[in-house]
Amino acid sequence: MKLGILGGTFDPVHYGHLLLAETCRLQLSLDQVRLVPAGSPPHKTGMNITDGHARADMLQLAVSGYPEFAVDRRELRREGKSFTVTTLADFRTDFVDAELFFLLGADSLRDIPTWREPDRIFELATVVAVNRPGLPELMHSQVVEWIGEDLAKGVKIVTMPGTDISASDLRQRVRDRMGLRFLVPRAVEAFIDQHGLYV
Repeated sequence: MKLGILGGTFDPVHYGHLLLAETCRLQLSLDQVRLVPAGSPPHKTGMNITDGHARADMLQLAVSGYPEFAVDRRELRREGKSFTVTTLADFRTDFVDAELFFLLGADSLRDIPTWREPDRIFELATVVAVNRPGLPELMHSQVVEWIGEDLAKGVKIVTMPGTDISASDLRQRVRDRMGLRFLVPRAVEAFIDQHGLYV
């Protein structure tokens, strides 16, 4: 089994997240992509983040009807900070025979050396850096410059179609009463409205 793991705050999930997941699923022939909403992300300390289970519920609405995608709430059940290495180790225990692919935006790749146990992350999974719209195409030489030759050997680069949607912009749109039509799945838009999120 080839299993993709895409973490994030997903606050809220939008079509950019879903397109990234689907692009990786197709280009890497993944059997399933697990979407993992962050519990308490260490890089967002002090930020106001929507309740984790509400974020997971929106994810569930977004991928409903697509069996190749699953929402995984393991970080929401864990106490303390959510570290990628801990989550990947959990997946390795639960999916002993699976080949794990850790999916992230190319712009996040340069920060991996500052994460907890970066070498272990590369031991547990193949790291997949996805080119984000609006940024220069990621080249292997750039990866080497960011994380070094040894770790760069374990990186796969995927390019997704251009779409420039950010969760922070969507939250501002809600505050400005501009709506989210065609930026998030309709069921997610209705959930946000029903629960009065981001106002």
